Amino acid sequence: MGTPITTLDPAARPRLARHVRLRFDPTRDRHVLLGPETVVVLNGTGADVLALCDGARSAAGILAALRERYGDVAEAEVSRFLTGLAARRWVELADG
Repeated sequence: MGTPITTLDPAARPRLARHVRLRFDPTRDRHVLLGPETVVVLNGTGADVLALCDGARSAAGILAALRERYGDVAEAEVSRFLTGLAARRWVELADG
């Protein structure tokens, strides 16, 4: 099955997998990640990270956009979040 991803290459271009959708759920008043038979309720920051995962921006570009919006953003936390989603195959990491 391959080696699990543990670090995020700054040049990687994350995007949502084809079978996953980011949607706002008015009932929950939160963004959710929808997959086959799966609903993941996201906090605001998680939704903001995933909204930037368009396959065009690099991981470094996503981090820069988050820092512009929030100020101090820990690179390790963003990397851990995206690599965790990549391990679940909810995010794809295209080579930069």
